[in-house]
Amino acid sequence: MNIIKLDAIDSTNSYLVNLSKTAELDDFTVVLTNHQKKGRGQQGAIWQSAANKSLSFSVFKAYDNLSVTKISSLIFAVSLGLVKALKKYQIPDISIKWPNDIMSQSKKMAGILIENKIKQGQIVSSVIGIGLNVNQETFNQLPQATSMYLSAHKKFDLDPVFECLLEQLAIQLKKIEALDKVGLKKEYESFLFRKEMISVFEDQSGKRFNGIIQGVNSQGQLVIENETHVMKTFNPKELKLLF
Repeated sequence: MNIIKLDAIDSTNSYLVNLSKTAELDDFTVVLTNHQKKGRGQQGAIWQSAANKSLSFSVFKAYDNLSVTKISSLIFAVSLGLVKALKKYQIPDISIKWPNDIMSQSKKMAGILIENKIKQGQIVSSVIGIGLNVNQETFNQLPQATSMYLSAHKKFDLDPVFECLLEQLAIQLKKIEALDKVGLKKEYESFLFRKEMISVFEDQSGKRFNGIIQGVNSQGQLVIENETHVMKTFNPKELKLLF
């Protein structure tokens, strides 16, 4: 495993994506920074991270003959890798807010950004960005954010947490190559935030409706039972969960 450590950088994902364009990277090359100044989240969101109090890193993953139909399996595997690592540190009430926000006690603790290189219907490689709040005590105008410290009421050494995350990511990613999509999906669904609970959603037009999360389909779309007991599927940009 090749680990590149940088003191400060705008975005580990951007750095690794650009590096992969100019150099032949080993599988599981990792870029880790003490301070990510312009971290990127899903759908263009900004990811806040405190210097030396959080983990911000990206992993380069190469594949052999991995179909684009396995993109959902990649999301399942990476999300479960974080969940498994946090469970080892006994972080309470862990869940996955679809598609891949990691929650503790209904607050966001970690975020994931996956950028795939696709060629002729195959995923050639992925850059998997992870942002984990570890020892932060406060968050600027983010009432729904939390950290390992706030959830477990103790401070953590960053290095062992980082090593545990990489280990669990590697374990879960191997399941994709072993074509264990059904097992990944089933376990992912078992951790879904607000699964089988009545929740309020907002669609692209701003219309709000009640529904119950029943799970995800094989493409990774969210399956919701609406008030008339009809099952509907949604992509990430089509829906917002209000809580």
